[in-house]
Amino acid sequence: MEGEPTLQLRVFDLNCWAIRYLSKRRQERVRLIGDMLRQEGFDLVLLQEVWSERDYSDLKAKLGGCYPFSHYFRSGVIGSGLCVFSRFPILDTLLYQYSLNGYPYMLQHGDWFCGKSVGLVVIKISGIVFNVYVTHLHAEYCREKDAYLPHRLVQAWELAQFIRHTSKAADVVLLGGDLNMHPEDVGIRLLRGWTGLRDAFAEATRFEGCEDGCTLIPNNCFTVKTELLPFPLGIRIDYILYKAVSSFTVKCEELKTTMGTAPGMDIPFSDHEAVMATLHIRRQGQAADSNLGTAEPMLADVVTEARTEVGVGLRAAQRQRYSTGRMAVLALLLLLLQAAAALGTLAGLAAGQPFPKLSFSLLAFFAIGILLLATGLHLFHTIEVKMLQGTEEQLRMALRALQEHP
Repeated sequence: MEGEPTLQLRVFDLNCWAIRYLSKRRQERVRLIGDMLRQEGFDLVLLQEVWSERDYSDLKAKLGGCYPFSHYFRSGVIGSGLCVFSRFPILDTLLYQYSLNGYPYMLQHGDWFCGKSVGLVVIKISGIVFNVYVTHLHAEYCREKDAYLPHRLVQAWELAQFIRHTSKAADVVLLGGDLNMHPEDVGIRLLRGWTGLRDAFAEATRFEGCEDGCTLIPNNCFTVKTELLPFPLGIRIDYILYKAVSSFTVKCEELKTTMGTAPGMDIPFSDHEAVMATLHIRRQGQAADSNLGTAEPMLADVVTEARTEVGVGLRAAQRQRYSTGRMAVLALLLLLLQAAAALGTLAGLAAGQPFPKLSFSLLAFFAIGILLLATGLHLFHTIEVKMLQGTEEQLRMALRALQEHP
């Protein structure tokens, strides 16, 4: 309504790159992040890659006076890395762990051990209910041969579904995080189109920061320069997205990113640049339109493209399942042949033939190891096939619904 007061909300989002024992100058950077947050006084702080709960506890102790409410989301082997700091009371929390998250045998990447998830905190400010989501999707690693694209699309779809089904009682929806997708990638178009979320960078009245809003830039001393050679300005993979669900409007008044090193220091806060948004929320006279497709008019084409990519991943997973199953069968046959040979050798002991214990033992251990490894991988890829099949079926139903009710 005319004359209704405007609520201003300042949101901070950062992928902290804070891996204990591995990240460069981690403790120093965590201290710098804490000092900056105390000085700036944001309303909401959304962090990713805070893998160490000790780092979270240190930040919580440092920020307690400015951000009396916080929550750390736990999942996976080493944790989700997600946490939220708030100036306002947190009424409720919920965590959803994505069904697919890379491969356990890709140790050099490690995403599978992180338990990638989306965390939800519910906050009420001046009578307005906010659903605040923070997430971190699977990394790309190689854009030319992106083996993880089907998994990241499954995550983007599950994220969109999670937001859609949990935000019905909210007035305003906020999503922040490292989505590991370029702005025009099919996953981000699917997420925005299915939820109606709006990109703060595209909607901002004023912008200040890295060119094109990039959050992974070549002149950051912690980035791998060779991965950014095709992108001389860098890439934008960290986002703040928002949407008014009921009788409110949300406008991004200002968006900023950090730019390189921390003030007065020779290092940046992280290998990613932080994203900072100033949002204005105003009550309006009638309910806002929250139908699907408000942000993506060609949503049916996007769903079709996503379903095609998931199908490619499904066929690759089926081939992997077949290969590992065949390996397990061959290992089992080898064990059976060994058992038969051992029985034959034992039967010939009466003739004075020695029993080759060492050879049989080494071969048996080898066969058992291959059998266990192949069986474990076969079970993993069987689960992967089922999850991809489920997502492909959901996308098929979503496409049919869009075609029948455009």
